[in-house]
Amino acid sequence: MSEEVVLLDFWPSPFGMRVRIALAEKGIQYEYQEEDLRNKSDLLLKMNPIHKKIPVLIHRGKPVCESLIQVQYIDEVWHDKSPLIPSDPYQRANARFWADFVDKKIYEIGTKIWTTKGEEQAAAKKEFIESLKLLEGELGDKPYFGGDNLGYVDVALLPFYSWFYAYEKCGNFTIEEECPKLIAWAKRCLQKESVAKSLPDQEKVYGFVLQLKKAFGIE
Repeated sequence: MSEEVVLLDFWPSPFGMRVRIALAEKGIQYEYQEEDLRNKSDLLLKMNPIHKKIPVLIHRGKPVCESLIQVQYIDEVWHDKSPLIPSDPYQRANARFWADFVDKKIYEIGTKIWTTKGEEQAAAKKEFIESLKLLEGELGDKPYFGGDNLGYVDVALLPFYSWFYAYEKCGNFTIEEECPKLIAWAKRCLQKESVAKSLPDQEKVYGFVLQLKKAFGIE
């Protein structure tokens, strides 16, 4: 059967990276369309008229929006390979809780680290590390959040690793000193081809952040 999968995305988007990892884990061939967010394509505006945001997953002409929903959709449609979401109801609820935690905490606090300074930045760094430590506690001694295999929470959190270097440079701190177990987890995940080919180089992301800081007049 023809899958007809298209991903409308923007290369540094951690939310788009989630979808890229999920598709790669499932071995799904798809067409990647890079979006210019300053000049959004007609296709993007048509496929996501509510939020007008990337990523948008298009499957057989029908759009699926919001990255965690997209990952769930991918796991349900291509359920015969590399399951990401646990089959056990309690484990599934727990995975969704932690993915939601990542959504509500990591992106917003990480953005504060590179957009603020002084006391506000110091508070953001403190909250960021506290949040990562909570995630370390959930990881425990497991190789992945999903247990023995890459899972839903891994896919939700991993893309932010590509932004860690930018956070560190802008905030003048070292995440590995505070959260060595989490960094070891990220490096372990990067040994998987599905992850390595889906995440951009950390220094490239930092260069993008510097461009944003300049554009926004943040010194």
